[in-house]
Amino acid sequence: MSEPPPREEQQSRYERMLQTCLSGELRIVNSGLPRSQKTLAELLQEEYPQVLCNDGSAHLFKRREIEYLAGMLDTKEKEALSLPMLIELSGGQSHATVVRTGAAEEKVLARTLGMPVASEQGRIVLYKPQLALLRKKLRTTTQYVFSPKITQ
Repeated sequence: MSEPPPREEQQSRYERMLQTCLSGELRIVNSGLPRSQKTLAELLQEEYPQVLCNDGSAHLFKRREIEYLAGMLDTKEKEALSLPMLIELSGGQSHATVVRTGAAEEKVLARTLGMPVASEQGRIVLYKPQLALLRKKLRTTTQYVFSPKITQ
């Protein structure tokens, strides 16, 4: 008679199975994500600033948010800032992360939150109170991405 696999192996198999299931479900939840991002400079040129989403809908940006961001960035930073900024949420975490592609995101977040932010490995960690403030000020220029990462 064979022995059952060690507890760690059982847990690992369970996590892989759960990860696979969540990935499929989250594909549906994330269907409203943009197919691609546009730079702030591009959006400033559009009469109705928007990006096309994976589900065929349009994600519209509020003009006042676009102008708010433009007011804090120089020309080069406007060309570097991709919108919407993506905020990754994972189950079981007390924080979210903003996917950072350059210094422009860091500058925007620091100014919007009124505090310094730190970037590690291309991500900026935000805690719930910061996230609430950010989304209140930048509702259309930020967007949630739901991640299947399983944390302990």
